[in-house]
Amino acid sequence: METLSLGYSPCPNDTFIFTPWVENRIEGATSVKERLEDIATLNRLALDRTLDIAKVSFHAFGHLRDNYCLLHSGGALGRGCGPLVVAREAWSPDQLEGKRIAIPGKLTTAALLLRLFRPELNNLCVMPFHEIMPATRDGVVDAGLIIHESRFTFPSYALHQIVDLGEWWEEHTGHAIPLGGIVMRRALGKERIQKADKALAASVEYAHAYPQDVWPTVRRYAQEMEDEVMRQHIELYVNSFTYDYGSEGEAAIRYLMDTAEKLDIIPKSEQPLFVDG
Repeated sequence: METLSLGYSPCPNDTFIFTPWVENRIEGATSVKERLEDIATLNRLALDRTLDIAKVSFHAFGHLRDNYCLLHSGGALGRGCGPLVVAREAWSPDQLEGKRIAIPGKLTTAALLLRLFRPELNNLCVMPFHEIMPATRDGVVDAGLIIHESRFTFPSYALHQIVDLGEWWEEHTGHAIPLGGIVMRRALGKERIQKADKALAASVEYAHAYPQDVWPTVRRYAQEMEDEVMRQHIELYVNSFTYDYGSEGEAAIRYLMDTAEKLDIIPKSEQPLFVDG
């Protein structure tokens, strides 16, 4: 039986939606062997074409389009779920210029949004996302660009929100914010891609129908995260767009790709976003 490599993060939204597929709970689905890494590592692995299927930042997808297509399900896209810039002091956004800001990876969508928000902010340093809040609190950096569950926990580090980049994006463009999506190697062919697309959609549906089956795995990988934070995380990032982007989600993705192309942040590509019949 064919087995495909599947990379995703240990964050609750990813383990929630992928666990049914990985644990062979989806009848007729292609077998997958999982690899769990942080989003910056997943972006790099996809750029190296190491993974057959991967969760990647939409920023990274802009560089991957010739070799990877999007699957319709599994993405992190929505409203009120964007990355935040936080700091020890309650600065205004205009006071960020010249400040040393930690980011969770150069090809994260968070980094792309920060660039679109304030192109002049260039004193940036890359850190694993889970190190950014402690580094900001301890003065290693002046401010931090935070993602994932950090939007729920930053007050416990005595940090202040400077700007919500998702909120800025929504007000500026009218679109939902595309954060991350599930991609698959185009070379695997339309039949395999469409089969995987159906398996992923079924996995999302299964997780919602039988959360008690996936919760032990979610909790195991979340480790020190409190149950309530895990639930908030899943409720925010696993939404109607996670079942299927639909026309609204697809429009948001295309707008982000077009904007980044026009600014020469990502290369142009003639490939379609999806491989459809």
